[in-house]
Amino acid sequence: MACLLLPATLLGLLCTGSGTFDHEGFPPRAPRDCPGRCVCTADVLSCAGLGLQSVPAELPATSADLDLSHNALRRLRPGWLAPLGRLHTLRLSHNELGVLGRGVFSNASGLRLLDLSSNALRALGRHDLDGLRALEKLFLFNNRLAHLDQHAFHSLGALSQLYLGYNKLTSFSFGHLHGLGTVHLRTLDLSSNQLGHIPVPELASLPAFLKNGLYLHNNPLPCDCRLYHLLQRWHQRGFSAVRNFEREYMCLAFRVPSSRVHFFEHSRVFENCSAATTHDLEQSEGQLEVQMGQSLQLHCNTSAPALHVAWVSPQHELLLAPGSQDGSIVVLADGSLAIGSVQASHEGIFVCLATGPHLHNQTHEYNVSVHRPHPEPEVFRTSYTTLLGCAVGLVLVLLYLFLPPCRGCCRCRRWPRTPSPLQELSAQSSVLSTTPPDAPSRKASTHKHVVFLEPGRRGLNGRVQLAIAEDFDLCNPGGLPLKVSSESASSMGSEGPVMT
Repeated sequence: MACLLLPATLLGLLCTGSGTFDHEGFPPRAPRDCPGRCVCTADVLSCAGLGLQSVPAELPATSADLDLSHNALRRLRPGWLAPLGRLHTLRLSHNELGVLGRGVFSNASGLRLLDLSSNALRALGRHDLDGLRALEKLFLFNNRLAHLDQHAFHSLGALSQLYLGYNKLTSFSFGHLHGLGTVHLRTLDLSSNQLGHIPVPELASLPAFLKNGLYLHNNPLPCDCRLYHLLQRWHQRGFSAVRNFEREYMCLAFRVPSSRVHFFEHSRVFENCSAATTHDLEQSEGQLEVQMGQSLQLHCNTSAPALHVAWVSPQHELLLAPGSQDGSIVVLADGSLAIGSVQASHEGIFVCLATGPHLHNQTHEYNVSVHRPHPEPEVFRTSYTTLLGCAVGLVLVLLYLFLPPCRGCCRCRRWPRTPSPLQELSAQSSVLSTTPPDAPSRKASTHKHVVFLEPGRRGLNGRVQLAIAEDFDLCNPGGLPLKVSSESASSMGSEGPVMT
């Protein structure tokens, strides 16, 4: 009769002795392979907050979400995840892990989320994260990390979110991101560290979607002009990582910890900075100016990471991996376009097309201007110039001392400015003489140079003419005397004689 008073569904379960409750009214016991005190339900295994100092020996193979947080784990043995082929989420936060070691995650190829926050990790080795090819989110905040191997994240090709805040990092290489590709990465949290040096050119070259998710607040940043103008530009462009935490961006005014000032509020610290200092670092979107021969890398800056990227060159050539037909342009694995040595043929508009799960055929254009270098004038060394000057001067001195001053054609001499008494007497006698100077009976002396007035001949109408006679065989190879007519005699003092 008691069964008749219960609801039909519950009545059938109790009366038949079957259902999800045992005879004492409690849920059924966990499966036999579920570790003691852990909770196993469906594909979730939770062993959180049990004070465990080591991982349980047996783990259900059906587990896809494993929670071992809030325990006292100090070390993980290599290959411990081998039985969990379905695992995609692993939570190890709030433990006492000081090191990881090689092979710890070698059997976690399907893992997509790994939470290692709030542990005691001091460094990440080159192979500590090997095997996490599908990992998308990695939480490493609130540790003691002071050193990251250059290739610590080299195997994380699918990573999109990396949280390294609240550690003791003093530097970080944004150029290669410690081996981490930027094709999917859109969140990089470096806040609340000890970053005192920021490579500004590496920041400026990051893709736009990563700049939007790059958190650098609560660091002792230097009060550097280039960094200031770069972050100001990001703030004006509305990047959320800067805008949402603008009051927490600090810099050291005097290089001591107690001299922190607000980056975006105390502009007097940067009043002597020129905005032109960042013009060559981060040029306006789409406008690029490069020198011929330099290297160039173009990122397809879209609002979210792209799954597929294609480029079109100024020559209307479709560019896909591994590169163009002539090999001068290469499309890298992260979708960026790289040119090893820019040439004049690379000038023009490059267009990229990005597609992905969060994108709908977004395009981006770059107008590349190539500047040809100006040839530099040849510069001589001062020592060579001095030596050459001394040699030329010595040769000139020797020529002056040892070379005869008058040889060969130097027999021609200028008329004396003041005639000697003998020349004056000869000139007068030639004027008074009735015998022409060219009479056959007279011979001209070999080296006599006389200026005389010759009386007019027949056909000259009594004109007086000047003649320069005697031995002009070298200066006048034809052997003819040079005569000056009386019409031009008046101009001899100023313009010189007219020779006929």
